[in-house]
Amino acid sequence: MNIPMLVLSIIVVAAALFLIAVVLLQSGKSAGLSGAIAGVADTFMAKNKAKSWDAKLAKLTKWVAIGFVVLTFVMCLL
Repeated sequence: MNIPMLVLSIIVVAAALFLIAVVLLQSGKSAGLSGAIAGVADTFMAKNKAKSWDAKLAKLTKWVAIGFVVLTFVMCLL
């Protein structure tokens, strides 16, 4: 195995682990319903903060996934 392939393999594994972490950090879509049943009171600021954090995570997930696919494609071409 040559050096560029080894380096690219390490980068792909790191990108895959980062993608898994980013996906797991996102809140589920049913989080609002469970909070309503449990009686958790959400304030307006808390909702906006969660939406902005979730929006940033969703955008980061999209870019990391695109990078992962491109890296995997490049690795297949080598």
